This record gives sequence, C-alpha cells and structure tokens, in this order.
Amino acid sequence: MDLVIGPLDLSAHVDEALAIQAVAFGLGPDEVAVRRQIVLRHMTYPGARALGATADGDLVGFVYGMPNDRTHWWSTVVEPYLRANHYDHWLDDSFVITELHVHPAHQSRGIGRTLITTITDGAAEPRSILSAIDTESPARALYRSLGYRDLARQVLFPSAPKPYAVMGAPLPLLRR
Repeated sequence: MDLVIGPLDLSAHVDEALAIQAVAFGLGPDEVAVRRQIVLRHMTYPGARALGATADGDLVGFVYGMPNDRTHWWSTVVEPYLRANHYDHWLDDSFVITELHVHPAHQSRGIGRTLITTITDGAAEPRSILSAIDTESPARALYRSLGYRDLARQVLFPSAPKPYAVMGAPLPLLRR
C-alpha cells in the first residue's frame, strides 16, 4: 500500500471525505448533507486547514481544524461545561481538531496518529482541543496517548444522540 499524507483541498474533496465519515460513524444521507454544508463553511474560516491520507490514490482518512474562536458554534456549546470545570481558558489560543476520520478498513495502522500530529505540528497555538464521543474507544485511547486529557465530560450537543467529552493537550503532541 502506497500511503501518502499531505495537504487536502477539503472543499474540493468534501464528498470523498464525508463518505469516510459516514462509514466510520454510520451516518445517513440527511446527516451527510448537513455536515457537507458545515465543512464547506468551516473551510472559509481564517486558518482552517486539512490533511488527507491516500492509499494507492484513494482518500482513506482526513483531518481538519482551525484556530479556535469563542464565537463559533462548537465553542458556545462546550464553554459552559469547560467553565464549570475551570477549563474555559482552553478555548483561547487553541487549535481545534474539528474532524478526524479514517476509513474502518484502514484503521489501527497509525494513519489517525500521523494525521493529527502532522496537522498540530503546523499550529501556531500552544495547545489543541477536540471533542469525542464520551465512551472508551480506540479514538479516545489514541488521543490520550498523544497527551490529550479530559477537560469536560457528558457534554451534550443539540441533536447528538450521545454525550461527548472535550479533551485538550499542550502542543507539540506526545510521540511514542
């Protein structure tokens, strides 16, 4: 397998990327359509950038993120949870990992680790934050191995069926 990690024009490849997210998360067409509009809007924000992982020319994983802005929807939802735990300062000077997905057929090969460490290595901010479904999972184990720790748990997003955890890590991320 010829794996290449590099910059991704996510706006041009949004449908390929969301197909990966749909398989990984079990999303239906209506959810994908909503997420498509969100991704396209996010990619217009200052500092937003994306990386892709291709195997033999096919997109098999992607990550995107941006400098956090307290006025963005995600920040307004998580801020009260972070404030309750005295971690709301993490919303300032942070690079937020908005999405990170690897096709299930390509997981457990270090692709997600390489995507997240590469994108955060290019961040000017001193720390990174993200949200993940609040359950023990390979994704949360990966984040912990990189130095992320729980800042808030049982975070409820409107229309999300499961609670999330907000995690944060100083940059650069830990290496094995």
